[in-house]
Amino acid sequence: MSTSDYDPACLPDLLPLYYRRLFPFSQYYRWLSYGGVAKNYFQNREFSFTLKDDIYVRYQSFSTQNELEKEMQKMNPYKIDIGAVYSHRPSQHNTVKSGTFQALEKELVFDIDMTDYDDVRSCCSAADICSKCWTLMTIAVRILDRALRDDLGFQHLLWVYSGRRGVHCWVCDEAARKLSVAARSAVAEYLSLVKGGEETVKKVVLSDPIHPFISQSLSVVEHYFPQYALVGQDLLSSKESMDKDLIDLYQTEKNPLKRWDKLKALVHQKRATSKKGGQYFDKEIMLQYCYPRLDVNVSKGVNHLLKSPFSVHPKTGRISVPIDLRNLDKFDPFEVPTISLICEELDKPRAGEEEEDDTKDKENETDAGERRKIRDYKRTSLAKYIKLFDQFLDAMARSRKGEMLKKSDLQKEF
Repeated sequence: MSTSDYDPACLPDLLPLYYRRLFPFSQYYRWLSYGGVAKNYFQNREFSFTLKDDIYVRYQSFSTQNELEKEMQKMNPYKIDIGAVYSHRPSQHNTVKSGTFQALEKELVFDIDMTDYDDVRSCCSAADICSKCWTLMTIAVRILDRALRDDLGFQHLLWVYSGRRGVHCWVCDEAARKLSVAARSAVAEYLSLVKGGEETVKKVVLSDPIHPFISQSLSVVEHYFPQYALVGQDLLSSKESMDKDLIDLYQTEKNPLKRWDKLKALVHQKRATSKKGGQYFDKEIMLQYCYPRLDVNVSKGVNHLLKSPFSVHPKTGRISVPIDLRNLDKFDPFEVPTISLICEELDKPRAGEEEEDDTKDKENETDAGERRKIRDYKRTSLAKYIKLFDQFLDAMARSRKGEMLKKSDLQKEF
């Protein structure tokens, strides 16, 4: 079943089934509890729900996984957003003395949206995407993931498809969660390169020498640029897209890849004769067309809300799923399961499954509900994405255990 088989009018009927039998509450709670090390970490977290007819409910908070489950199954939100961990329970924010209700911590987050690239893609515009322009998201993930890990030292990055036209990154390291607004702004600034609004023609200006971070980013862009920009987007296809000085190049060479080679040769020639200006013209073009475009305000604020993983996109029906970086080039947003597909898959029992599971359920009634939910999602296309989420959580748990052992060893030394 493709996205075209999803009918938004059916969403009110599908959501109760999704939240009752498929949403990974156990992993979700495990993620946002962070091992239960900090007191009230989950309890003081803000959730916000968008309900049918765009009814927006902020400052929701829950004491336990069970409480979260019951409320979501009762409200069946069209969209779930996750906010900060506050000084008090968000659900009681009206009862707290004015000025004392403060956002304390939150994952460092990044939001990359395809609409921000409309000036450099000719295949689609606005909310539309295709396999050609999705390459921009692949480039963004490659560049930012490397920088966040290698340059800034973060380890626990959860990359998530938004469900429609973009990607989100949740940096979950303890150090990232504790960053101040000023520090988050500094990180966002470090990672930003494309500057200026619609009226700015040249949005990337490089200075000499080129910063190592930009050099690393360029090596990623150079890998994708010929196929994406020159062939896919036809960057050098018309005279209109060219400077007057380059019309000769347009008229004498018809192949876009060879035109680009000639353009680079001209730039290198200019670099040899000019000490200032124009020497990085080719690199600036590549970065302007392909470098990640961040919504900096999302990253700066501690109290900024961001769409939750495993939320359903009401327009496309696609689930907001984790992205496997080991197979990033193969990730296809159009192959991401829709809520209609996974609910349909639930109705197809596998041979021999019923008898075996009924026996297990009788053995231990208390675990039966949780086991049934695991069994349910494993029968659907959602299974591989929840497995990916589990692997991410396991890596965080191992890291946390390692840190605690290190601390206890250090204390023994004194």
